[in-house]
Order: sequence, then C-alpha cells, then structure tokens
Amino acid sequence: MSVPEKREKTGQNKNRKTTLILGLIVVGMFGFGFAMVPLYRLVCNATGIGISGSSGTGRIVDSSTTKVQKDRWVTIQFDALLNENLRWDFYPEVKKINVHPGQSYEVSYYAKNKTDHKIVAKAVPGITPWQAATYFHKTECFCFTQQTMDAGEGRDMPLKFVIDPALPEDIKILTLSYTFMDTNRESIRDTREVELPVSVKHEG
Repeated sequence: MSVPEKREKTGQNKNRKTTLILGLIVVGMFGFGFAMVPLYRLVCNATGIGISGSSGTGRIVDSSTTKVQKDRWVTIQFDALLNENLRWDFYPEVKKINVHPGQSYEVSYYAKNKTDHKIVAKAVPGITPWQAATYFHKTECFCFTQQTMDAGEGRDMPLKFVIDPALPEDIKILTLSYTFMDTNRESIRDTREVELPVSVKHEG
C-alpha cells in the first residue's frame, strides 16, 4: 500500500472515530435531558425546594382528620428572599410561631411591586432542615401560582399549613423560606438597558 493510500485510510479511520464519539455525546445528552425531570423531582422531595400542594410534590392535608399533638411544640421560622433583578418589597408578617403538629395554621407574607410597570413573579419555597420537607404540608399558598402585580401594587399573601404529626421528635425548629423570582424577561431587560453615548463628528 502506497503512502498516500495509508494516509487516506488513516484519515478515514479518524473520521469514523470522530463521528462515533459525536454520536455517543448526542445520545448521552438526550438521555441526560430525559432523566432531568425525575431527578429534579427527587431533589425537590429531598430538599424541600419547589414543594407545593398543587404541584404533586407535596400533598394537601385535611387537618380535621389529623390528630393534633397538644403536648408537643414545633417552632416555624419564616424567611423571604428576592431574586437580584426583582425590585419588590417582600417579607413575612411574622418572623416565627410555635405550632402543634396536626393543627392548621395561617400566616401571611407581604409583597409590593416597587417598579413603574407590571411584573409577573413566582415564589419558590424551601424548607430546612431538608429532612422535614415531607412533613410540612401547605393547604393554601401564594407559591402555588404565579403572582401578577401592577406598578406600585402591594398585597398580603396568605399561607395555610399543617405540620405532620409524624415529624421526627428530634426536629424542633423548621425554617420556611421563599425566594421570589421575576418571570418577566422584559422587566429584567429594562433594568439593564444603558443609554450609550452618541459620537459627534467635529469638522475642523
């Protein structure tokens, strides 16, 4: 076999290997994307992120059928965070309360749109410690749906919940936090627009 033929054959082998590798990468990426949904649900269930009664990752509880543990207290702390692009006021109206597992409670958060345009935002919940996430059941929550607020609008947003009596005895304090995130890309873009200087041509 001549030298040119050897080079041509070597090049063909390299092309086949490259094609095979690229094909495996595409298949791997497709498989990873397909697995993202169940993996996301698994992480949510483990950490409490994104858990809500309407999403299927939590459950709505009728507290009237749940036995209330009157001899036990659990402290619930409330926290509020904002995405860096969201110009809202957002805070819990109470910082913490003591509750009996099995009994239904209601608290409220307050939010206000401080911009001059309408914003659609979504509250993403999180619970710590993450082991308690499956025992915190929301029966009504502003996080179940997106929240639309006009310019300057503010409102109270109720939260109703019950702690499952099956919560492990060693967990005595839970922290429920919400992060509001702007889902309106236009409002994010508006806050980042900067007027560029106009160059002026001077004639000598």
